[in-house]
Amino acid sequence: MLFLRRQLLRTLSFAFGSSFILRRNQLGIAAQTTTQPKVSPSPAGAAVRDGIAGGAEMEKVTGIGGFFFRAKDPKALGLWYQQHLGVSVIPTSYDESPWQQEAGPTAFAPFPETSKYFGDAQKVWMLNFRVRDLDKMAAQLRAAGIEIKIYPPDPTGRFARVHDPEGNPIELWQPAKPDAPH
Repeated sequence: MLFLRRQLLRTLSFAFGSSFILRRNQLGIAAQTTTQPKVSPSPAGAAVRDGIAGGAEMEKVTGIGGFFFRAKDPKALGLWYQQHLGVSVIPTSYDESPWQQEAGPTAFAPFPETSKYFGDAQKVWMLNFRVRDLDKMAAQLRAAGIEIKIYPPDPTGRFARVHDPEGNPIELWQPAKPDAPH
């Protein structure tokens, strides 16, 4: 799990504009300078990292526009997400507005098929939602009878794990404040 956390921290460092420095049992964050660390990516990886493909700037997606998945009871599960996390499902008419998320870093990380990080080996995806106040969210979920496990903080912030009624893992993340001491 430490390796996966390191991969995630490296990914997030690009989003936060800082470099995560990993030493034996120590982790720190340092502001990026104009000199980027030398990495040996494949030529295709370098093109993606630098946003250049075939000598021209690469067109990139701007965010996640939807998350679609199968459920045993889609209506009940959609209602659970709306009632407990504030995530509304697709509107039923053009007069209604879809759920709007706040801008912020988004981790995109395929995991090995054998990963135990999601818990149940049958689960093939996990949502990670950013939250402003993990303690308030945890209290709200516990008051509704939803079990939540809060993990010790790390330099990227605080994390917690819950499961929806169908057992799908959900990670809640309160990002570290940019001016917080590391």
